[in-house]
Amino acid sequence: MKLQALIFDVDGTLADTERDGHRIAFNLAFAETGLPWAWDAALYGELLEVTGGKERIRFFCERHAPEFLRQADAQGRIKDLHAAKTRHYVKLCAQGIPSRPGVEPLLREAHAAGLRLAIATTTTPENVSALLAPDLLALFDKIGAGDAVPNKKPAPDIYFWVLDQIGLPAAACLAIEDSANGLKASRAAGLATVITLTDYTRDHDFSGALAVLPDLGQVTVPLLRHWHETTYAGDKK
Repeated sequence: MKLQALIFDVDGTLADTERDGHRIAFNLAFAETGLPWAWDAALYGELLEVTGGKERIRFFCERHAPEFLRQADAQGRIKDLHAAKTRHYVKLCAQGIPSRPGVEPLLREAHAAGLRLAIATTTTPENVSALLAPDLLALFDKIGAGDAVPNKKPAPDIYFWVLDQIGLPAAACLAIEDSANGLKASRAAGLATVITLTDYTRDHDFSGALAVLPDLGQVTVPLLRHWHETTYAGDKK
């Protein structure tokens, strides 16, 4: 089947946002509300096992601050903490978080070549809008983000949602991810997947990936078409 669309993860894939973006924003939110929590780079790497900001806070509490979860309004406080974190993250993005190597050229090349572009992420829509410049954001047909689906990666729900929204089968698309959880989600939805490594994910198990790359700097649309055609060599529709 002919390649018709690229579906991108955001954090770690389009930009290296985790260590010096989301982590800092979480810590600012904790300090703002008087919580004595401080997530260093190593701890944050462990917390990245869980996707979704609210889910990540709960995961941390279960292991390091169980007393927080015993409050009657714990879920509401987690929601408020995450809202504060998003506010701080948007401010950090306004200061500038650069795209990873090759991202902008590939997005523009793919759009010019007639490929549809979409996003499948667990971060919030506000974070996506804050991260991407308006001209880049405008290249995407559909953005699947945040709580658009109940189950976050590694569940495939967000990919199924995006495929439904763009009206294409998985075999007509390629996913681009950076983590094992992202790969599990995309593969469970039937998508061939290209991985771009980050410092946090280079030791992940990427069995089943179409390609594992340091970044997208050498990736072109013809190369992606070649990989896709090789994967679906038995289907020429």
